[in-house]
Amino acid sequence: MQQITILGSTGSIGVSTLDVLARHPDRYRVYALTAHSRVEELALQCERFRPQVAVVGSADAAGQLAHSLKQKGVMTVVEYGETALCAVASAGECDAVMAAIVGAAGLAPTLAAARSGKKVLLANKEALVMSGRLFMDAVAENRAMLLPIDSEHNAIFQCLPTLHQRSLSECGVAKILLTASGGPFRARAVETLDTVTPEEAIAHPNWVMGRKISVDSATMMNKGLEVIEAHWLFGAAPDKIEVVIHPQSVIHSMVSYVDGSILAQLGNPDMRTPIAHALAYPDRVASGVDAVDLVRAGPLAFERPDFNRFPCLKLAYDALLAGGTAPAILNAANEVAVQAFLDRRIGFRMIDRLIAQVMDRVPHGEITDIVGLLEQDRCAREAAYSFIQ
Repeated sequence: MQQITILGSTGSIGVSTLDVLARHPDRYRVYALTAHSRVEELALQCERFRPQVAVVGSADAAGQLAHSLKQKGVMTVVEYGETALCAVASAGECDAVMAAIVGAAGLAPTLAAARSGKKVLLANKEALVMSGRLFMDAVAENRAMLLPIDSEHNAIFQCLPTLHQRSLSECGVAKILLTASGGPFRARAVETLDTVTPEEAIAHPNWVMGRKISVDSATMMNKGLEVIEAHWLFGAAPDKIEVVIHPQSVIHSMVSYVDGSILAQLGNPDMRTPIAHALAYPDRVASGVDAVDLVRAGPLAFERPDFNRFPCLKLAYDALLAGGTAPAILNAANEVAVQAFLDRRIGFRMIDRLIAQVMDRVPHGEITDIVGLLEQDRCAREAAYSFIQ
């Protein structure tokens, strides 16, 4: 019986994870659930899954949750704050951690899970984008198991040979092919993108996701962050990671080999598939997702991304090539810019311009510890806020 902590249980990944867990009560038990401020949703989850601990973002939220759980007769212990998040991610009773907190807020607890040698199911790509070598060193030094949850990276993981300390080239891998849907504006005239509304940007054609990640998909910053994540997860050089637009989202990613073979992982666009794969790895369990019907799926199309339409993707490649804290600066600027867009403070095409300005303004350094990393994150956010004002 595996005990699972879910960081970000009220988000789309958290909800999907609980759906998979509920299908296998003989294999999994929920140890802890966390959410920032969605107290009512978290209370309902606690009532159903009876975790030992629940963590929220503030003392006020903790008070509300504790009151609600007392009324329901649920004995879950309620905590709040980053220290509590790190505690449930590293607790001795916990076997695996689903890291699904969106953005930089997920870095500290995800790193705590890695340092505690947990099985880390990584859905928070920003944690790895920000910390890079620091995070991977923590995984290696503490013998943690790192399994990707992003559908693209999970697909690549399934298509790669077992590396066993060998490099990709030694395994005959020529290139990693990251697929992208192209989002809602793949075919929209570039000159009209200045007038895009938040409602249009979050209307993803294939996936049901949160607001922030939906905007990232519309700008393709999401794919840019995935390029950086793939570099660290698989040890792939930037020129060995290629993005291919695949509007149908049936092929989730591919691996190209030196003998001319390309291996692909196919499936319906449902995050329960990679979640179930990672939870049960190296076994397989039912996810609740039907196998893709290849006849009904119809023709599968592929396109190369246009950097004029998706400049955020180019900025991410630039940050990866620059190295050091450049990806952390990129991520911080993007988080601020996306929130400003959702708040209607800037236009859609100001997102990439704002990120570029911050990348030029904030000096890049080397990552030596989390304190210095978070200071770079703070400086980048301050620069982004100053540009908005």
